Amino acid sequence: MTNSLLLEKYNTPVPRYTSYPTVPYWDEKPVAEEAWIAHVQDAFQVDRGISLYIHLPYCEKLCTYCGCNKRITKNHGVEQPYIASLLKEWHLYLKNLPGRPLIKALHLGGGTPTFFHPDQLDTLIRGIFKHADIASDVDFGFEAHPSSTTRQHLETLYNLGFRRISVGVQDFAPEILEIINRQQTEEEVQQVTEWARELGYTSVNYDLIFGLPLQTPEHIRTTMHKLELLRPDRIAFYSYAHVPWIKPSQRAYSEVDLPLGPAKRALYELGRDLLEEMGYVEIGMDHFALPTDELYKSMKRGTLHRNFMGYTPYDTRLSIALGASSISDSWDGFVQNEKNIEDYQKSVEQGHFPIVKGHLFSEEDQIIRTHILNIMCRYGTDWSDPALQTALFEDIIVRIEELEADGLIEINGQSLKVTALGRPFLRNICLAFDARYWQKQPGGKLFSQAI
Repeated sequence: MTNSLLLEKYNTPVPRYTSYPTVPYWDEKPVAEEAWIAHVQDAFQVDRGISLYIHLPYCEKLCTYCGCNKRITKNHGVEQPYIASLLKEWHLYLKNLPGRPLIKALHLGGGTPTFFHPDQLDTLIRGIFKHADIASDVDFGFEAHPSSTTRQHLETLYNLGFRRISVGVQDFAPEILEIINRQQTEEEVQQVTEWARELGYTSVNYDLIFGLPLQTPEHIRTTMHKLELLRPDRIAFYSYAHVPWIKPSQRAYSEVDLPLGPAKRALYELGRDLLEEMGYVEIGMDHFALPTDELYKSMKRGTLHRNFMGYTPYDTRLSIALGASSISDSWDGFVQNEKNIEDYQKSVEQGHFPIVKGHLFSEEDQIIRTHILNIMCRYGTDWSDPALQTALFEDIIVRIEELEADGLIEINGQSLKVTALGRPFLRNICLAFDARYWQKQPGGKLFSQAI
């Protein structure tokens, strides 16, 4: 089957598989606070090493393409109360842990973490560290908006142990930045990058997006030329997810403005080819890294992991997420916090975990999750061990045989390997294993297009 026919067949709404089960297929019954505490304690008993994600949801301006949970405000008086709530939530966990946690990884996401003044971030991180031990080999990173990130931000976080920064670039073209309402300059991106390197940050990531309104192959070439000069250590080259029924701000432009189908895929392939010419290596789906970066090294070691933040070089059994809308993972369960900031703060103030939904894994969920992680992180999986099979494997085999017939995978006995032709369709390959999707296929729009 030709590439154009494959695109036509497989460019359907598909989950991004930053988790399994995906959020729309979590149990309808909420997870009780007592049950979640028990799962957290069980995970901690296995390994006191934890990952922390902290959601900082504020932005001064609305980027219309964005699908994140955020609150737009210029009122910086919200900073101190929100950080106080984060530390109260952290103390709820500490009160229920049977020992002192060992922090192995920490990520500040948003929103815009650099919306917060460096002194406020210092208060937050020192408050977290006060009641925890810090691993000797840590992975601490944060997301930075070029126009709001100061040298003081970088110095403050560097002194707290941060060595990785992720800069939201998206595209360099003024006309694209204007239509998505992202106010930043190329000079600001360069300045933040240079400051980070001067201070000793070991990994600079750029977030880029293909498929943005007005974007053409010439825009991709221009962006890649600038990357050749700036030379970030990692690139996240994301597919723009057009979901205006979920994110109304995306109605600021129409589908007429968007490159779609084969035209959109061509943008990715052009960007990928140019990145590879510069020495970047494709990591899983939508990610690239230089061979000197830890993300590449983890792929070579076979320790690459995927979670709600995307690809990471680390994995811990217990991942605690603080802040509005954030999602925690005990390895056998997920919970998500209140999305509304005021409701989140009220719940924490009353001494309750701010949980609004969750999912406790069945044995089948764990098996399927293993296969999907293998496909996403290692381009293949194996079910020769009976412990990695479920009663649903007959149906799974039927679905993957069709993928093999189309050249997307190779099946060898009780294992599969993703082919070069199949790499653009990783999400579709994972979908073949997604038991919950096939048991209850969506009746409306839930996911973005695969391509």
